[in-house]
Amino acid sequence: QVEVVESGGGLVQPGGSLRLSCTASGRTFSPYAMGWFRQAPGKEREFVATMRWAGGPEYADSVKGRFTISRENRKNTVYLQMNNLKPEDTAVYFCKAQSAGWGSIHWGQGTQVTVSA
Repeated sequence: QVEVVESGGGLVQPGGSLRLSCTASGRTFSPYAMGWFRQAPGKEREFVATMRWAGGPEYADSVKGRFTISRENRKNTVYLQMNNLKPEDTAVYFCKAQSAGWGSIHWGQGTQVTVSA
């Protein structure tokens, strides 16, 4: 069984920064990719950024130049550094972990990010 746990959300003023963390754990889990999605009230869940273990990062156009995804291989952990945050970045941020081999997908419970003055 794979557990995905996010942390680091909170309330920040416009222009501020936050760093999210996500760790996937499980006895046999080996990641193919881990990344972030977000869902604002009344909207569908949308892609934010992903990191492929054998490749590199990808970003949604809306966050390019402001968000940076990085990884820590030994810990099956990804980080999302979010700078110059805007009110439209307000959402619940979910971590998605995809395993190598079978490609099974696992989601975290989400962490709230609120950008408001």
